[in-house]
Amino acid sequence: MKIFKVGLVGVTGYTGMELARLLASHPRMKLEMACSRTESGLRLGEFYPFLEGLPGSDVVISIFDAREAARRCDLVFLAVPHGKAMEMAGELLEAGTRVIDLSADFRLRDVDVYEDWYVPHTRRELLPEAVYGLPELYAAETARARLVANPGCYPSSAILGLYAAFKHGLISPDNIVIDSKSGTSGAGRKPVVPSLFCEVYDTFRAYGLGKHRHTPEIEQEYSRAAGCDVRVSFNPHLVPMVRGILSTIYTTLRKPGTTLDEVHAAYCETWAQSPWVRVLPKGKLPETRFVRGSMFCDLGLVVDPRTNRLIVVSAIDNLCRGASGQALANANLMCGLPVDCGLNAAPMLP
Repeated sequence: MKIFKVGLVGVTGYTGMELARLLASHPRMKLEMACSRTESGLRLGEFYPFLEGLPGSDVVISIFDAREAARRCDLVFLAVPHGKAMEMAGELLEAGTRVIDLSADFRLRDVDVYEDWYVPHTRRELLPEAVYGLPELYAAETARARLVANPGCYPSSAILGLYAAFKHGLISPDNIVIDSKSGTSGAGRKPVVPSLFCEVYDTFRAYGLGKHRHTPEIEQEYSRAAGCDVRVSFNPHLVPMVRGILSTIYTTLRKPGTTLDEVHAAYCETWAQSPWVRVLPKGKLPETRFVRGSMFCDLGLVVDPRTNRLIVVSAIDNLCRGASGQALANANLMCGLPVDCGLNAAPMLP
C-alpha cells in the first residue's frame, strides 16, 4: 500500500496548522516536509505542541526549496499568501511535482479579473491548466490535474449554497445578496490590531463591503452554474468566534408560487451523492457549531412567498471545509484515493 509523501509550505499559519493536524491522522499520506522561513530549524512538534507524539511531529521545519520538495514529495500544499504562491507553484511544477495552492493565485480563470482584484500575475501561462478544486463539482478534473486552485472559504459556502438552485433554474441570476459571517481565524494568524482579542471580543462588525476579493470567485462559479453572467452583492462580517462561516443568501424565485417542497426536493436530488453536503429537513436552519472542524456544509432553505424570495443558509468550518480539509480532499483525488480518505471525522462538539 503506497504512502504518499507530501510537503507543506507555509506551515505556521492557521491553514498550515489545520493541514498538519489533518495529516497527522491520514492513513495514506505522510508529511515529509514543512517549510517556513521564520521557524526553520524547529521540530514541528516543538512549534506545535498539540502535534507532539503524532505523525509529522519529528519533521524539522525548513526553508522552501522547489527542487528538494519535488525530489522528496509526491505533492506539495502551498499555504502562503496570494502573489507569493504563483512563483512557488511554477517552480514546483517545473521541478516535476504536483501542487495544491490554497491562495487565490489560480482560482480566477480570467487573468484580467485577477489583476483587477489582486496583483499582477507572473505565471499566467499556468492558468488554463489550473483546476478549481471544489470536489463536488470538479472531482474528475482534479484527479487528472497537476495544479489545483483550492477554493476560498467564503466562496465554498456561497457556491455550495446556490448551485442546486441554479442547476434547477429556480432563481433569477439578478439581485443576489450574500451576507456572510466568519470567525476570526479567517483573518489569518498575523498579529495585527484588528485581530487582537480586545478588538474582536464582544463586538460584531462588517468589513470589505463591495470590495472583498472573494467576490469575483463567487461570481465566476455562479455564472458557470447559471449559464449567464451573474453579479452579486457580497457582504462579509467578523464575529467573535474562532472558526466557522454562516452565509445567508437572498435570491429571487423565477416562478412565483414555487413551494418549499419543490425547492427542498431539488436540493436533495442535487446533493444525493455528496455526503458532505447536508440538506437539512424543512424548517431547520444550520449552525456553525454543528460543522466545526469537519468537511460538512449544512444547508437550510426558506421560501418567503410574500417577497418571492428563496433564502439559503449555508454553514461550513472555514479552516477545514473552507481551506485545509478541502485541500486534503483534492490531494486524495490527485493521488487516486477516495475523496474522503482521512476526512470523515465528526464535527467537534461541544
